[in-house]
Amino acid sequence: MAAKDKIDVNIFKTITRTILQSDDMESLGNRLTNILVSQLDIKGATIFALNPETEELEILASFGLSINFINKGPVTATKSGRWASERKPVVVSDITKSDGFQYPDHIKKEGIAAIVSIPIIFHGKIIGLLRLYHYEIWNISEQDIDTLNAIAEGLAMAMLYSRILNALLSVKNTVNDVHSIWLKPQKR
Repeated sequence: MAAKDKIDVNIFKTITRTILQSDDMESLGNRLTNILVSQLDIKGATIFALNPETEELEILASFGLSINFINKGPVTATKSGRWASERKPVVVSDITKSDGFQYPDHIKKEGIAAIVSIPIIFHGKIIGLLRLYHYEIWNISEQDIDTLNAIAEGLAMAMLYSRILNALLSVKNTVNDVHSIWLKPQKR
């Protein structure tokens, strides 16, 4: 039996608008993970940024997961699934039939039955990961995987935009500081 699509055009439009209307990664991530969990009726969602120096996935935003699960320890790209080496989505429809996870006891204790990992790629380089957690076995449709890939591409652009915006604001603030300190008119 074919898997039923969960992401319809209205959900996709809501997600796309959320990505396009945000200039802050934290608020974008919080809204996006909330939308994904509520609209797909899943356990949780997390957006990770990949730290290229440590190869750890750093949480940008998460919704639906317990604090204990979120704080379980560092998630490394090399130990956290095939998505990093294959550069493509990895679907584990039934956790009980997989042994490729870094924290299997935490996954079981959290009540997670399925995980979908979508790499966030920009210009061929993995910069993050969108991970969805389901409380039941999940036979996700190919259409939903394709849609999640498109969402991850939008996230990649948003992450880059946010970094550029933050860098520009930092430069602006530095220039303003220099101007006010060093180029302040002298009182006579």
